[in-house]
Amino acid sequence: DFGKKLFLGLKIQFLFSQTLPTRRSDSDISPFVSGCNSCDILYLRARFPGLFVSVTLLAVWSGRPLSPGAAAVAAAVIMEPRLVADLLLRLGHDPPRIVAELCRWCWEEEEEAAAGPRVEVLRLLLDELCWRREARGLGLQWQGLRQVAEQRCLPLLRALRLEEPGERRLALSVCGLLPACCRLAGPELLEQVAASCLRELRAYSEQRSGPGPAQAPGAEYSDIRVVMEMLVKLWPLVSERDSGTGQQLLPLALAALRIGEDGVAATVVTGLIPALLEQESVTVRGIWDRVRLWELPCSVSRLLLLLSSLSSSGSLDLRACTDFWKVVQAGLVQPDNTTRKRALYLLKRAVDVSGALEKDIALDYQTENDTRLFWWLGEKSKQLVQLWENYMLIMETLEENQVHVIRPILPRLKSIMDATVSNEKGNSLFHSSWVLCAYKRMFASENKTVIKEGLFHFLDLDVTKYSIRPQELSRFFCGPVMDALSESTFYGRSPDQMIGNCPVLGVKLQTFFVDFMENMPVEFKGDFLTKMIKSMAIKHWCAIPIFFISQALEHIPSCKTWGVEGLQALREVLCCTLANHQILLRGATQCFLLQTAMHLTNVKMVTLSDIASFLASIRTEGALTQGTKLWTEVCEWLHSNNRSFKLEDGATELHLKRPALRTYVQNLVKQYMKVPVTDGEKGSYLPDLFEAHLVARMILLAADVEEQHCTGGVIDGRDQNALVCFLQPLLNALTKLNTHAYLPLLKADKSLQLLLKLLEMSGPKHNATTSEGRIPNALQKCIMTTVEQVLEYALRRLTSELQTVLDLDRCNLYLAVLSELAKMLSLFGPMRGSWMWRFISSLTQASIRHLQAANDEKLLKLGRQIQMVAARASLAWVCKMTAQYPELLLDSLDAVKSLETFILIGPFNHNLEKPSCCNENNGFFEDGSSVKGWGKVSTQYVHDQWVCIYFMLKKSVPLHEHVAKKSCDLSSLNVENAVPMLHACIEALNIVPADQVLPILQCMRIVVPKLYRSEESLCVKSLDLAWKVVVDLNSNQLRFWPTLSAFVHIAFHHQLLGVTEECPIRVKLKEIISKLLNISQSKTGVFNVLITHCCQTWLPPGSGTNDSLQNSFMSAEHHVDLFVEACLFGPVFRKDQRLIQDVHTYIELLGDDCAANLATENENRDDQSVRIWAINFLCQLNGSNLLHKKFMENLVKKLLEKEDELRNTKGRYYVNSMMHRLKNRIWQTLLVLLPQLDQVFLIGIIETVFRSGLSDNQASVKYLIEWFIILVLQKCPEFIDSFWKCFSYNPDNSKTSICTFLAILVHINVILQNISEKGQYLKKALSVILPWCLNHNFSVRLYALLALQKVWEACLLSKLEGEELQFLEPIIESCLEQVGQKQTTGNAGRNWQRIQDHFFFGKFQPMEDYSLETIFYIFPSLSDVIEDEWIPAWKFSRIADLFPFSSSVNVFNLGNQFHDMKATDWVQQDKGHGQSDIDQDTDWTDIQKKIMPWKNNTPDQHLKLLHQERAMVLGRSTNSTLIVVASLIDKSTNLGGLCRTSEIFGASALVVSNIHCVNDKQFQALSVSAEQWLTVIEVRPDQLIDYLQQKKTEGHTIIGVEQTANSQDLAHYSFPDKTLLLLGNEREGIPANLIQHLDVCVEIPQCGIIRSLNVHVSGALLVWEYTRQQMMKQSVRP
Repeated sequence: DFGKKLFLGLKIQFLFSQTLPTRRSDSDISPFVSGCNSCDILYLRARFPGLFVSVTLLAVWSGRPLSPGAAAVAAAVIMEPRLVADLLLRLGHDPPRIVAELCRWCWEEEEEAAAGPRVEVLRLLLDELCWRREARGLGLQWQGLRQVAEQRCLPLLRALRLEEPGERRLALSVCGLLPACCRLAGPELLEQVAASCLRELRAYSEQRSGPGPAQAPGAEYSDIRVVMEMLVKLWPLVSERDSGTGQQLLPLALAALRIGEDGVAATVVTGLIPALLEQESVTVRGIWDRVRLWELPCSVSRLLLLLSSLSSSGSLDLRACTDFWKVVQAGLVQPDNTTRKRALYLLKRAVDVSGALEKDIALDYQTENDTRLFWWLGEKSKQLVQLWENYMLIMETLEENQVHVIRPILPRLKSIMDATVSNEKGNSLFHSSWVLCAYKRMFASENKTVIKEGLFHFLDLDVTKYSIRPQELSRFFCGPVMDALSESTFYGRSPDQMIGNCPVLGVKLQTFFVDFMENMPVEFKGDFLTKMIKSMAIKHWCAIPIFFISQALEHIPSCKTWGVEGLQALREVLCCTLANHQILLRGATQCFLLQTAMHLTNVKMVTLSDIASFLASIRTEGALTQGTKLWTEVCEWLHSNNRSFKLEDGATELHLKRPALRTYVQNLVKQYMKVPVTDGEKGSYLPDLFEAHLVARMILLAADVEEQHCTGGVIDGRDQNALVCFLQPLLNALTKLNTHAYLPLLKADKSLQLLLKLLEMSGPKHNATTSEGRIPNALQKCIMTTVEQVLEYALRRLTSELQTVLDLDRCNLYLAVLSELAKMLSLFGPMRGSWMWRFISSLTQASIRHLQAANDEKLLKLGRQIQMVAARASLAWVCKMTAQYPELLLDSLDAVKSLETFILIGPFNHNLEKPSCCNENNGFFEDGSSVKGWGKVSTQYVHDQWVCIYFMLKKSVPLHEHVAKKSCDLSSLNVENAVPMLHACIEALNIVPADQVLPILQCMRIVVPKLYRSEESLCVKSLDLAWKVVVDLNSNQLRFWPTLSAFVHIAFHHQLLGVTEECPIRVKLKEIISKLLNISQSKTGVFNVLITHCCQTWLPPGSGTNDSLQNSFMSAEHHVDLFVEACLFGPVFRKDQRLIQDVHTYIELLGDDCAANLATENENRDDQSVRIWAINFLCQLNGSNLLHKKFMENLVKKLLEKEDELRNTKGRYYVNSMMHRLKNRIWQTLLVLLPQLDQVFLIGIIETVFRSGLSDNQASVKYLIEWFIILVLQKCPEFIDSFWKCFSYNPDNSKTSICTFLAILVHINVILQNISEKGQYLKKALSVILPWCLNHNFSVRLYALLALQKVWEACLLSKLEGEELQFLEPIIESCLEQVGQKQTTGNAGRNWQRIQDHFFFGKFQPMEDYSLETIFYIFPSLSDVIEDEWIPAWKFSRIADLFPFSSSVNVFNLGNQFHDMKATDWVQQDKGHGQSDIDQDTDWTDIQKKIMPWKNNTPDQHLKLLHQERAMVLGRSTNSTLIVVASLIDKSTNLGGLCRTSEIFGASALVVSNIHCVNDKQFQALSVSAEQWLTVIEVRPDQLIDYLQQKKTEGHTIIGVEQTANSQDLAHYSFPDKTLLLLGNEREGIPANLIQHLDVCVEIPQCGIIRSLNVHVSGALLVWEYTRQQMMKQSVRP
């Protein structure tokens, strides 16, 4: 083959060695090239360059299509346009003819992709002709070139788009052709093209500046970037003709740079700007003076792009310009990575220049407000260089997202911060704003851990001692710092903190705010705090960050800084917190914000109206409740500032003896009670309740202030109680409610609203410190004088005057007031209750009459239907009050009795039809209310009906015969009359909204237990529908929990729980339990409802007789599985859920210091509550009770079965895994049950217990099993003999199991304390222990020696005697003496000391320490169990009080010996310090640094090329002549790694067997985009020999990486400049046939046993060695 190719090449070269003056047919070469393939052509091209040139000439010269072989040659040639142009110029005698032929050849084909290289040939030819001054030979042809430009080039350019890969090269080639055409065709063409380009660029800039599309309508060119390229190519010619034209193009170019796309901006920077700078009229300083006025920060990226490109010119020194440094600082914190690198590049250049010159630099100040950001002192040049290098190193490192890389540089940041402190002369070396840029960069990191590290580092700084302007620091804190603080995950506990501790960030915030505010200038404090609070209100924050920030603000010492603006900002934050569903968290946040307001408000700047508006924003039920500590603090604050508040607008100076608060509240109530004489259009609308809330709160606060401090003065000449003075306008209005015929409705509404709020706020609250007080009593006495009038007015309104839909809101108001009055009257006994009797009798009778009359009418108008709704709501209210306040004796009233017989009149679930008077055209009723709201009215009517039905079902009063005929008799609810009731319930569940179903579910609770046997399918259907309602309410926190509780009371009624046989009801209960457990995995508190109900069902609180307890408990034995789930419950929640639980625990432990704990009722939704209820329940059981005994024994069996199942599971059993947690909970429960188990039962389970001890267990489980066995052996010594069998040698027994039983013998004194004759047991123990003292395992020996020591001490105390002991005594004494001597030496001694000090062997006493606290808190906390499993004793104590009997197990541990102990294990561990343990103040000597490619900071002229084209250009332009051939490598991972290595060390090309490998995901994962910057060539393995030969002819030395007989040592081999590295296959290496073509083989010296390295590693070593040798030759660093 080689000879044939040689002959063919020589023959073709001979035929075409002379110039071809005329055309030849392609038949002249067809015989020679028709059989050539691409490999042959490559070979011939490399071997015989002349042949290749000749074939090229023929392809150009021939006007006819070539044969396939010649076409293949021509296709290969078009990639070498320079070669073709040179050949034509060298061989051509008629340039005009050549140009004409080339013009025709360029556009003779329609394929644009093929025209690009041809145009390039024409361009190169014309350029060369111009330079050779041969234009005169084309004097007659210039019109032809103009036609080429006008008819060919320009139309083509108008249609091309650079983003299309196929059009990019063509566009660039045509743009390059235009200057040659314009140069040869005359000036008119140049002027025409330049003018059109300028016109297009101007239109583009105007269009981009406006709101329209990017491309102007009617534009000549499809792509503005084509215009930019034309200007770049043409502008040198334009500037030659007119040197002043640069001033026309410069504004347009800068506008395109500022507002254009990235590609346009890159062309301006790399093309237009350098071209403009060639003119004298355009200077770098002039460009800077224009762009420095651009607005920041939106133009930062483009400014830095421009400055980076201009920095290499060296003609512009901006180091003394403040605007320049502002741009650099803005660039350092930009989100764009490239922009940050450019800013850092400019900073590095400036520092390098300053360090080299060592001259002082002072900034130019444009205005007085300019800040000096950069300066240089020649005398301290070295120190400054070091500072700036550290700073740039920090900024470079912050580009990484790995916290372990960033953490070591933080100490350097502090040292730089120290350089900002001014010396005694008032000078500093560094400006603090640069450090703030570093923090901003950290806070913008993608890695939250990096943000957290930066936040902690900043808060630890004493920022006030540094030279930071307060305004600048305020902007920084209220911006980036507050954004970082808004992340909830940062407030989690650190690993070394216990549950209930304040998180590290919370502590740091408290310290920071205290120090910061103490050292901040007074004039800036108020502005800073106001801006900070506003930043919290701007966006929606999570509740946890707001809570801890509020707590930190509360710690700020009192400083009067806030005015009205600050209080308004706080109100906005309060509105944000009200949206949170976590009631305790919300209440605690409001408490701290209120305390913050009291500490920081300047009372001289705010009025009492401002204070009242703020206080009204705080919820009563969550924070500000009467009787709490916070309420008292508010009263004290109001009193202490009583005469300091700013006067109200229009107010005069106060009388010296008249308190401001008292006067304000009196005026406030008077103004509130003032209403217009006529109601006007708004009279039908109910007033906003917020105003009444504000007035009521201020009345109670002012009354408490007056009462506590006795500040009452003389008013109108007589002494009066302050509360009476405040309430006098209200009392006057209430007294006239029923007697004043012309009393405005608005005034009556506002009076009742204020009365309602006063009663709600003054009533006894949950956990309040004082349920009764002088103020509530005085308030009740005042109101009692108006009760009769209020009742009469409400009766009149409810029974006759409510006529519109809007009146239904008033109906709700009246009933709410009546409920509070009923609560109040229930405290005064029957004498006061007589008013309520008369009222309820009249209301009931009137309501019944309305409903009876309505049933007789067929078509009801709006007013009539509203009366029906009000009547039904009134009857529902009567039923609620009768049941809620039995002390009022309402059920004895005849009206109530008649109500019980009336309730079922009318059909169930009666929907009110739309009134006939509604205006169907506009969708509104006559009163202006919307028709769309009628459905809500109708469903409320049905809801109230079911409230009445539920009341009747609870009473079970016999009905009269005529009533029973109309509906169903529910007097003594039986199967016959309960069925229609359950059908009605099902129907109601389908029509009533989910948030209104509570009374329906309460009725089902009574009905379903009556039918579960006879109507199972109907009951199952009702349970399914009820469950669907519960699920639908999952997102409604207000309604979900009451509805879930009602559902649980239905489905798990004690009668349904008693079902034993497998029937649909029991199957449905199991299904419901499963669904509840599934929901519990994601929603806390669901399972709590179920287990609480079951515990109270089986052991009801307040149960009287034992018989009743027995009957209640009978169903428990059928649901042991449910109880097993409860004992083991504890899902692994997400971090955010666990964080909320931790914060709740922290708030609860604050106690009285947080008023929310007293104002908020405990919701009992902690997931630990499930186990707490279950364990407390078990502690109530008595082993002497047969039912209890059976239940506990079944539970123990189930738990042991579960433990056995887990033991045999192949799941992952690591520390704190789910399996570990379950096993830990099992043995905790078994320990609680153990005292109630008798010996007979223990006999059946003892072997199972021993088997559990023989298995591998985590430390916490092991301790619990050991404790359990100790207590069993102590309780039943008969089991000791079987216990010895556990020590029998079994290869399957692990060292852990033997250590378990040896640890039990450590407590031998406890086991034998009830045995009088201990000798035989002690002797047996010695004989068992001694062999294990010689075990090969160190841990076993250590446990055995400890057990031996304890048993021997027991022997000595018992004074045992005998020959055996005399024989063993010296042996034992010697062993113990030897191990005692090791205490001071070596690791063994330390371990011996640690095992003796371990809590289980040192301070733990199995009998005395038996308590719930030890089992559930002390043991887990000392056994490295996760904090989620620690249950503090106070939680057990809180729930234990809800059970009927005292606990059989002590809740609290009697001793305190464990309080100072920490979690540890005796095994010596070489634990490395965690990252949190690293001393952050230590300045590391060296840190990790990534090399930044500064040369790539500015776009180059190849920015528009495709990745592979760009890589080809980079590869050709590099100085390296190294080629890495990897065609023999198969694995994508190795190829990807080699690609990355080759690109990093600057190889010119990487050769692979298949070019498509670069698209492989594994390749890309290793290459990390290196293939985009490196030339990748495809050469198949079967083509390698030809390829290697070609490279040899080009001068490359072929080096194989292989171990051969003649291979040279890499350490001694010197690489030539032109090197080709051939790498072998992963397994076979380099084939033998290829080795023969190598110039040399190089092997890597090795010292190990393995014979070879990975091919990627081998290649990397040789590539680096080649690069190192080349650098040594050039004496440069990479």
